[in-house]
Amino acid sequence: MRTRLLVAGLAGATLLGMSPAQAADYNTITSFDGTPITFYWFPAVGLAPGQTAPTVLQGPGFGGQAQSNPEATSGGPVPGVGSLRQAGYNVLTWNPRGISPSGGEAMLDNPDYEGRDVQALIDWVGQQPQALLDAPGDPRVGMTGGSYGGGIQLSTAAIDTRLDAIVPVIAWNSLTTSLYKAATIKTGWVNVLMASATRPGNTFSPRILKGREQARKGMTFSDSVVEFARSAGPNQYLPGIETPTFIIQGTVDNLFPPSEAIANYRQLQLYAGVPLKMTWYCGGHGFCLTSDGSTSVALEQTWAWLDKYLKGNAAVDTGPAFTWVDQKGTYRSAATFPRPQRWEKATGAGTLALKAKGGSGPYTGPLPEGVNPLTAVLLRNTIPTPAKKAVSVPVKVARESVILGAPKLTVTYSGTTKSKKVRVLAQLVDVANKEVLGHQITPVPLRLNGKKHTVKVPLEAVSAALGKGQKLTLQIVAQSSAYNVFPKGGSVTFSKVRIALPVVQ
Repeated sequence: MRTRLLVAGLAGATLLGMSPAQAADYNTITSFDGTPITFYWFPAVGLAPGQTAPTVLQGPGFGGQAQSNPEATSGGPVPGVGSLRQAGYNVLTWNPRGISPSGGEAMLDNPDYEGRDVQALIDWVGQQPQALLDAPGDPRVGMTGGSYGGGIQLSTAAIDTRLDAIVPVIAWNSLTTSLYKAATIKTGWVNVLMASATRPGNTFSPRILKGREQARKGMTFSDSVVEFARSAGPNQYLPGIETPTFIIQGTVDNLFPPSEAIANYRQLQLYAGVPLKMTWYCGGHGFCLTSDGSTSVALEQTWAWLDKYLKGNAAVDTGPAFTWVDQKGTYRSAATFPRPQRWEKATGAGTLALKAKGGSGPYTGPLPEGVNPLTAVLLRNTIPTPAKKAVSVPVKVARESVILGAPKLTVTYSGTTKSKKVRVLAQLVDVANKEVLGHQITPVPLRLNGKKHTVKVPLEAVSAALGKGQKLTLQIVAQSSAYNVFPKGGSVTFSKVRIALPVVQ
């Protein structure tokens, strides 16, 4: 088993406690509302006077600065600036609004703000002598980047048809379903994001700061914070995208889980109808603690995507429309995201005390070298673990099965508590590895008024290959370090718990 840090794109080098490499002075443009946006311009290697090349824009993670090293190599599935330049692409990297030395306030990659900033950058690219043009003012341009640098690609493509290819890595569909699943603040990740992004010169919208304060005190955001996050999209803007899109997502990413990628894929497939591809790798925001298989699959497919849609090499084979990896490091592929062929089911029951102790997480196992010790404390809280106190339902698969997608949970329950709003959390434990499958944990809202109720919820999507007789355990817990749900005592009795796992092979 290998342990690898795979948080590429989260907050640039800030998260790891490293400084970005230095290069020449940055350039500045003025965006639509007067906000100065700073950036670096790196022409492709070997261009002779008069020669042109397609251009790739690459944004940083939340709170991170623009890559300033013209020789930067590839990190995970995101191509490095130096690698892109060697491959014949001009590269532009920039500091998003609110991120020093750019001006303004960070607005969560909102198309009306950060999206329009990138439009201004594309305008600038269209005026450069090294830029290949499809028409005056229309450069041949694509985008790569992870996390915040992935989300901005979808926001920009929704408003600017000049984009010719995008490769959003570990991005989201909606911040209200990723950071606020079931109206529950993802406390662990809110703390990591704000701690890693807060540094001198960075400025955030007051509603981002308000959300941070609310996460410290409770499990729900105010209506104004929720609406601010919802308006950033990109889910409601996806039907406007005309750009060939290659989605890359991490199976153990529990900030922007695979469910977010599935939603993006299905919406683009249904409404936009653009050339579309998706690949999952063992990584993302977090740590791959199981076998990750070949770590180059997503990057190799990225090069093919750029070659086909930016360089215009029509003969390039970009591979299957969907590729994914299981917890054993085995890659599989399909012509589209597959629907379940059957469901592996199990039932159980039990009573859960609504107490904080004995819940899921924080992770206390080994971490990779190079992680900032202070940041490591926060990152441990984002990783769920098998709980000591839980309502547990054993799941023993009847035959060899490939699990892919969102398990379905149905619970019939009753109980009492002093809390006005109650959440429990559900996770699947891989008994063989003694780990939470995919590091995914899902909040489940309950009404505890002494009466019997039934609730059905989809859990976060997972990927797993299970042999005949292999065991998983569904755990329902009262508390986790990933989601602080502030249990205040009382109990809930689950008279029936039913879990159904989607089997695609």
